[in-house]
Amino acid sequence: MARKERIVGVDLGTTKIAAIIAEVDGDDLKIIGVGSTPSNGLKRGVIVNLEKAIQSIEKAVDEASRMAGVKVDSCYAGISGSHIESINAHAMIATARTGGVVTKRDIERVIEQAKAIALPMDREIIHAIPIEYVVDNEKGIKDPVGMSGVKLEAEVHIVTAAITSAQNIYTALESAGLRVKDLVLQPLASSYSVLQPDEIDLGVCLLDIGGGTTDLAIFYDGAIRYSEVVPLGGEYITNDIAIGIRTPYKQAEDIKRKNASISLSDEEGEEEIKVPGIGGREDRNITRELLASIVTPRVEEILMITNKAIKRSGFFDILAAGVVITGGTARLQGLDALAEDVFHLPVKIGIPKKIGGLTDIVQDPIYATGVGLILYGFEKKNQVLIRRTRGVGVFDALKKRFEDWFAKYF
Repeated sequence: MARKERIVGVDLGTTKIAAIIAEVDGDDLKIIGVGSTPSNGLKRGVIVNLEKAIQSIEKAVDEASRMAGVKVDSCYAGISGSHIESINAHAMIATARTGGVVTKRDIERVIEQAKAIALPMDREIIHAIPIEYVVDNEKGIKDPVGMSGVKLEAEVHIVTAAITSAQNIYTALESAGLRVKDLVLQPLASSYSVLQPDEIDLGVCLLDIGGGTTDLAIFYDGAIRYSEVVPLGGEYITNDIAIGIRTPYKQAEDIKRKNASISLSDEEGEEEIKVPGIGGREDRNITRELLASIVTPRVEEILMITNKAIKRSGFFDILAAGVVITGGTARLQGLDALAEDVFHLPVKIGIPKKIGGLTDIVQDPIYATGVGLILYGFEKKNQVLIRRTRGVGVFDALKKRFEDWFAKYF
């Protein structure tokens, strides 16, 4: 029997690392392995301790591999962090000498032209996503190939990252035995798993609230229009809990996951939770109402800061489909109602799509990015995406960028 193709997604989060393995069966996907482990060595989406990060990745991948009964050697990986920046760039070219018909080569040329922006020496482009094309002043075109025209323009969403941060992800994954097929912006990956086509067309804001960051992406008319990383996430809520109820951080995280809520009935509010003491002190009990009084103000603050970012983007008025919230913090009971009060927009919690196999395990907002990476890889599986290799430094990356440009045009 021929070996079935497999796609692996690795979500490098601040609080957890998740590895998901899917098997390609014709036009269908089936999840066959899931692994998740506490994340060590990362802070706000950035690797700060390489050795610990490698160990965490190995544990998650080994767990997923044992469940699937297969070994894997390549993956699609998510990238986030406050170093991520994005802009929308415009480019224009004359079509090639093919009788005035737009070709795939013209598409490549205009996107390359859009990518020719001035970048600091320590940054690189990780995505250049076409928003729309214009052929001889005819706007709103999604696929201009085959159309007649002498001038082709493109609006392109450019996402850049710090070269060193991206390289550390490559190094960690490759040290763990995984060749990286592509780095994918985490909210872009999550959009593949939790957004519907009609939401992307109407206008929607996706918030992926993880442990260390809140990743924001705005979609309209079938394309991403804006992205930003807000350096606040679930770990800030955990810090407040640890201080407010005087318990170690690890226990505070566990209490948050099992008991934290924003909206509670009177009966639920009176329920008691055991709180481990610090430094050998005796355990004690608190009510869930007290826990909610600590959690709610911090969540509201994160939402208010995010709301300012959405308004700053200039796309707030086009969000006809409202806001979709996913990520670990989306598990909080009552989050959607609080978010509607803050944003004054319809809000729903984003759950990964059912794609076959171990669906029950990944029907959880914490797996939105992992499942999205699988779906992203499934869409791109016939494209060559490997752009870098382990050991490429800042100078080598710049050299490679120049060599690619020289080979293309000379």
